[in-house]
This record gives sequence, structure tokens and C-alpha cells, in this order.
Amino acid sequence: MPKARATGRLSDRHAVKVRLRRASLNTVCEEARCPNMSECFKSHTATFLILGEVCTRRCRFCAIQKDREATEVDPGEPGRLAAAVSELELAHAVITSVTRDDLPDGGAGQFADCIAEIKKLCPQVTVEVLVPDLGGDLESLQVVLDAGPQVLNHNLETVPRLYSRVRPGADYERSLKIISRAARHGGLLVKSGLMVGLGETDREIVQVLVELERAGCQVVTIGQYLQPRPGCLPVEREVTAEQFAGFDREGERIGLTVVSGSLVRSSYHAREVLADCLKSGARSE
Repeated sequence: MPKARATGRLSDRHAVKVRLRRASLNTVCEEARCPNMSECFKSHTATFLILGEVCTRRCRFCAIQKDREATEVDPGEPGRLAAAVSELELAHAVITSVTRDDLPDGGAGQFADCIAEIKKLCPQVTVEVLVPDLGGDLESLQVVLDAGPQVLNHNLETVPRLYSRVRPGADYERSLKIISRAARHGGLLVKSGLMVGLGETDREIVQVLVELERAGCQVVTIGQYLQPRPGCLPVEREVTAEQFAGFDREGERIGLTVVSGSLVRSSYHAREVLADCLKSGARSE
């Protein structure tokens, strides 16, 4: 792909968006209406959304499209993504996807190809993948793990009691197994993420933290749910700064790194979190 000329400083939101458009790439920052988009671009992280813009699940918290047929897998996407990582001078690339229950491997091969292309073109860049549950297929997960990302993230999103309302089609225990298998692989940081404000209690959140630690998870992000568009679930409660601080303390008590706050999202300060964990040795063996 020919290099695009910069239209402004790298931290400029418009310049980054222009470059991504030229590469025909999507970001979850835009598709999911993340409130931290400008901050993440400024800190040299971006969360790429692969495998199209249409999800095969109907999670009621998410703004991503669900009402059209999913697109064909684009074999040129991994190369274009790697070129954009190079062109944007990213130090840490975060890759996620829509859920693709229509694909035999859930999209695992496309994740692996994206990782491989980044390693080939930008070997200095660290890669974090935020994967869907891949239908619970651990062989598909292994394809992603064998590609060698530095971070494997899979979000539980909410407490088990709320799964049928918040995440129809998902399964809490299935997601825990994804995290546990990633932790057993070793040599990478294992993350998960939760939203608060959907009707859960603080006690339920703490119990999920305990179960994540037992599964081998090392880092958990917790943020306030904000209704991204009409038709999504309403906000049930506003969580206070004191409550977020309490989640951080509970994480420390049980041996987890918890990054929480009103605007915290899965890839919030992703590069810094990885660097801190590497310094402290908090990486699965």
C-alpha cells in the first residue's frame, strides 16, 4: 500500500481517521463509539476491528451493527492492517473483531494472519488481541496463541446472572475456559474486561474477579457502561470513584491488576499496562 501523507500531527484524530479510511480499515473505537478514541490515538495505540463491521451476535450493550449479513473474509486485510501500523508509527497494536459464528474457526485464522503480518513488517511492535469466544473452540484459540501475541484479552463483560439479558448467545463458563486456556499457554499477558452499570452488584463484580484470578487472568479493566445508542440497554447505575477504587483494592488483594474508572475500556492505556506488567514480571509462564 502506498504511504499516505500525514495531514496533521499523529495525535490528531482527523489525520488518523483519514489514514485508516485510505487503508479500508475499521476501528472498534469508531464502530462501538468509544469515548476514549482521541486519547488512545494520541498515546500511539489503536484498536483495529477486523472481519467486517457486522456481528453475528446480538449483545444488547453494543453499538456495532447486527442487522445485515456478515461480509466475506478479506484476505488483504492483514497486510493493510500491518501497513497502517507501520505508517501510523504505533508502538502497540490492539486487534479485535466482530463475533463471526458463521466461520468454522470463528475468525481465528484472520487474527493469526494479522499478527504474522505485523511481526513481519513491524517486529518492534507489540500486539494485543481482544478475541471473541470463538464458539468455545479451543483449537481455534490455539491458532491465535501460536501466532505469538504479547497479550490475549477476552472480555467477560458482565456478571453471570446478567448474561442472558446482556449477552444472548454467550456463555460465562465458556468465556472463562478461553481465559484459562490462554493462561496455560504461557508467555503472554492474559486480560479480561467488565462493564458496570448494567444491574450487577459490587459483590458480584468482586466474585467475578476472584474467578478470573483462579482462571489465570492477570489484568482486568472495569469501566462504566454508557448507552452507546438508542435501543441498547439503559444505564442502571452510576458507579462512583470510591467504588472503582474499591475494585482496584480487591484486585490487589487477590493478586490481580485491576484498571478501573468511569471511562476505562478494554484497550485503555493498553501499551502502558503491558509495560508495567512486564516490569513487574506479571506475565504467564
